[in-house]
Amino acid sequence: MTQQTPTTKSTGMKGFLVMWAGQFVSLLGSAMTGFAIPIYIFGKTERVQELALLGLAFMLPLILFSPIAGTIVDRNSRKKMMILSDLAAGVTTIVVLLLVRADVLEIWHLYITNAINGAFQTLQWPAYSASISVMIPKEQYGRANGLVMLAESGSNIFAPVMAGALLGFIGLQGILFIDIITFIFAVTTLLFIHIPDPTRTVEGQKGQGSFWRESIYGFQYIWQRPSLLGLQLVFFVGNFFATLAFTAMAAMILYRTNQNAQIFAWIMSAGAVGGVVGGALMSAWGGPKRRVHGVLLGWVFSGTLGMALLGIGRVWPVWAAAAFFGNMLTPLINGSNQAIWQAKVAPDVQGRVFSVRRVIAWAVIPLANLLVIPLTDGWLEPAMRAGGSLVSTFSWLVGSGPGAGIGLLFVATGLTSALVGLSGYLFPVIRNAEALLPDHDEMERVAETAVAI
Repeated sequence: MTQQTPTTKSTGMKGFLVMWAGQFVSLLGSAMTGFAIPIYIFGKTERVQELALLGLAFMLPLILFSPIAGTIVDRNSRKKMMILSDLAAGVTTIVVLLLVRADVLEIWHLYITNAINGAFQTLQWPAYSASISVMIPKEQYGRANGLVMLAESGSNIFAPVMAGALLGFIGLQGILFIDIITFIFAVTTLLFIHIPDPTRTVEGQKGQGSFWRESIYGFQYIWQRPSLLGLQLVFFVGNFFATLAFTAMAAMILYRTNQNAQIFAWIMSAGAVGGVVGGALMSAWGGPKRRVHGVLLGWVFSGTLGMALLGIGRVWPVWAAAAFFGNMLTPLINGSNQAIWQAKVAPDVQGRVFSVRRVIAWAVIPLANLLVIPLTDGWLEPAMRAGGSLVSTFSWLVGSGPGAGIGLLFVATGLTSALVGLSGYLFPVIRNAEALLPDHDEMERVAETAVAI
C-alpha cells in the first residue's frame, strides 16, 4: 500500500466538503456567465445557430482531448489537475472581460475561449470524480455524488436570478468579474485539502506502459466490460436527443416571451431548485439499492415530465414545473451512474476510464449541435409559423408562431429519451450491471489472497 505523507490539511469527508464548497462557489460564477452569454448572443443574432456553435466549440476539444487527459490525471496529482483547470477557466474569463471593456468583443472570440475551456475541462471532471473515490468510503459514494449534483443545481438557483437582475446594472463586465472571483476562491480551497494518491492495483499494473498505451487503456477497459459499455450507450443515445432540445431552450423561451430575460431566469431557477431537491434527496438517501434503476427510470421520467412538458408548455408556470421535475431527476440519473462506476473501476485507473466514459457518452453531442441548426432555423421554426407546413398538424399540441417549432422538437426528443431509458431493461448486461461486475475492492482482495496462497 502507498505510504501517505503526514499532513495537517483537511482529509476524508471533511476534505471532500471543503473541496465541494470551493467547486460550488466556482459553479455559481460559471453559471452566471453561462446565463449571460446566450442572452448576449441571441440579442445580437436572434438565431439558434450561434448558440449551437458555442456549444460545439466547447464540446469538440473536450471529446478529442479526453483520452489523453485521463492519462495525465492518473499520472499526476489530481489536486494539481483541478487547480490547472480552474486557472485556465479563470484566464479565459479575464480575456473576455478585457475584450468587453475595450468594446471589441465578437461572437467568434467566445468560440475560441469556449474551446480552450473545453480542452482544460477534460482534466477537471475526471480528477474531481477520481478524488472522491480515494477520499471517502464507497458506502458514501451515492451521498457524495448527490452533493456534487446539489452543488451543480444549487449554483443555478441563484445564478440566473442574480445574473438577470444584475445585467441591467453591472452589465456583462460585472458578471464576468464575479466569475473571476469565484475561480480564485475555488483554487484557494484546494490548497487547504489533502487528496491521497490511489493505491496501485492489479488493474492499474495491467494498464501501465507508454503514454499512448495508457491513453487507449480506458477504451480497452470499457470494451472488455459490456455492462459498463451498455450503460454508457444509454447516455450516448439519450444525450443526443437531449442536446438537440436543450441547445435551443434559451431561444424557445426568449422567442415566446418577446426576449424577456427575467422570465428566462425564473425558468432556469425553477430547474435549479428541482436539481437542489434531487441532489438533497440523493445525498440523504444515496439512491436506490439497485442503482441501475436510478439511471434507466430517471431517463424515462426526465424525458416525459421534463423535456416533453417543456415543449408542450406555452406559459412560464408550465415551463417552470417542467424544468423543476426534469432537473430534479438529473441527480438521480448521474449520481446513480457515477456510484456504479466508482464502485466497479479501480481508483488508480479512474482518470483514464472516466475520461473515455465521458467520450462515449458525449461523442454524439457535436453532431446534435450541428443538426439543431437546420432542424430549428431551417425547418421546424418556419414550419410552425403562419402558413407553415406543420401548423395544421401540431398547433393543438405546441401552438404556433415563434418558438413553437422548438417546442415540437422538445416533445419529440423527450418521448424518445424516455424510450431510451425503457430500452435499457431489454438488455441483461445493462439491467444486471451491478450483479455482473464485482466491486474493485473485492477484486483486489481476491488478488491479494491469491498472492498469499
